[in-house]
Amino acid sequence: MTGAGARGAGAGADGPPVPVPAVRPLDARTWPWWAQALGVYAAARAFSAVVLLVVARHQAATGWTGAAPGYADYAGLMWDATWYRRIAEGGYPATLPVGADGLVQQNEWAFFPLYPLLVRGVMAVTGGSWAVVAPTVSLLLGAGAVLLVHRTVVRGAPRAVAARPGLPLATVLLVSVFPTSVVLQVGYTEALALLLVAASLLAVVTRRYGWACLAVLALGFTRAVALPMAVVVAVHALVRWREWRATGQRPPGRDVLGLGALALTSVVSGFAWLVVCGWVTGVPDAYLLTQEAWRGSPTTAPFAGWAYVPQFWFGSAAPWVVLAAAVVVVGSLVAPSTWRLGRELHAWSAAYLLYLAAAVEPGSSLARFLLLAFPLGAATAGVVTRPRAGRWAWTAAVAVLMLVLQVVWVWWIWRLVPPSGWPP
Repeated sequence: MTGAGARGAGAGADGPPVPVPAVRPLDARTWPWWAQALGVYAAARAFSAVVLLVVARHQAATGWTGAAPGYADYAGLMWDATWYRRIAEGGYPATLPVGADGLVQQNEWAFFPLYPLLVRGVMAVTGGSWAVVAPTVSLLLGAGAVLLVHRTVVRGAPRAVAARPGLPLATVLLVSVFPTSVVLQVGYTEALALLLVAASLLAVVTRRYGWACLAVLALGFTRAVALPMAVVVAVHALVRWREWRATGQRPPGRDVLGLGALALTSVVSGFAWLVVCGWVTGVPDAYLLTQEAWRGSPTTAPFAGWAYVPQFWFGSAAPWVVLAAAVVVVGSLVAPSTWRLGRELHAWSAAYLLYLAAAVEPGSSLARFLLLAFPLGAATAGVVTRPRAGRWAWTAAVAVLMLVLQVVWVWWIWRLVPPSGWPP
């Protein structure tokens, strides 16, 4: 008995010692892809939460929150989050509010309904308040979004992944730490929009056109970004047609029908909310009139914002600033790492950036909207392809820069310094 006990757990009762497996340290590289993506996302959101908490201590009282608000109020009530709260709790006005000058005033019709209705449903089920539920819903939607981003890069950019191993996870990292990625955990629509954009692109590249129709239709009631997806569908259809022509195959009727339905859905989705706004209020251009209330000049003409906003900030240097911005955009779209993306991902990046330039004033909101151009995160990570140490050093350097810019963005943009005329 004494001898057998002395052999311990590493020995058999009547045989040679049994080797005891070594205890290995936790290695995230052995995790499944989804766990790695969620781990990166969780770490990034924890960093953003700390930034919000620190900046909130320096927040003066506003019409939205008291001074030095807690995390829930700061994430769930600031800026546009309160507009979404109004929609969730009270819906949309039946008529457009008009000021003494006869111009349409800022109102809820500028904001799309899917996100606030989703949060309202969760509030009804859980009994939670908007300030708690909205950031939580955004946080969870963002988690789903980064999983789809990872899969979209894997399936939609095989050449880029082959040239730069680890690119899907690197893309998740850069999206998660993007300077404005803090909006993935506040009462804003970016998390839902990112999820739907990634879902739409993934469904297109995997040729699941029915699912793509559903995702694009939902996107049209989340953000005004469905129209660029029509360009992706057109490029994808051209790629399929060339494949059929090269192989001499007859196009399958199911695919032709699916592509036609998806193209129609993309166009309809791009204008659906404008039609709804006009129908309910009785003013055909209600949405555009509402958008004008937020602009520095009462016009929604394409590219008009680039004529007056840069002049306000940069004076006589404005033309050079606009030119520099154009050079950066064009350069990012023609870089070798961008060309390695699949045609659909490249098409989305180009169409979406052009759409933003045409439809959005250059300002703080534009920085938020760039988050949806996530394939450019893959292009950025893919600039350096080898050696392994070099590509990860490059990705790490970009990530650190983005984290620094995130702190700057939250301090200068998210933090409101009264009096500024806001909130109205």
